[in-house]
Amino acid sequence: MSENRESGRPASAAVREMRLVVTTRDRRDYDEALRFYRDVLGLTERAAFSSEGGRVTILEAGRATLELADPPHAEFIDEVEVGRRVAGHIRVAFEVDDSPAVTAELAEAGAAVLAEPTRTPWNSLNSRLTGPAGLQLTLFTELGEPQV
Repeated sequence: MSENRESGRPASAAVREMRLVVTTRDRRDYDEALRFYRDVLGLTERAAFSSEGGRVTILEAGRATLELADPPHAEFIDEVEVGRRVAGHIRVAFEVDDSPAVTAELAEAGAAVLAEPTRTPWNSLNSRLTGPAGLQLTLFTELGEPQV
């Protein structure tokens, strides 16, 4: 396993993006949060997706993103990644080069694995863990353009 020259940690643990995922209370709260962060604060919309009855918008926030999900879409994501609703109001998502390897590394370091890496409908390989202080984490590796 190669090492990251700056930190001495395995290269597979290099985080490429941090994504803060915020689930709103309801659709009205989602609309207000989207308006505030996108239209008032000026975060650029990177992507938007919908599921049956739900929506999520990914906003550029400098070198990180703010992902707003309404409750139905948050439930959809949990179902895809874990098989049941498990996330709370805040979940932190990290893009990594190799989600299976990083999942194993974090589990070895004490994180609880809620779900092993799973290929998602949006074509990423996602795992779910609970880290220190009860923070729920998604590790994701982008696999290319979503398949139609």
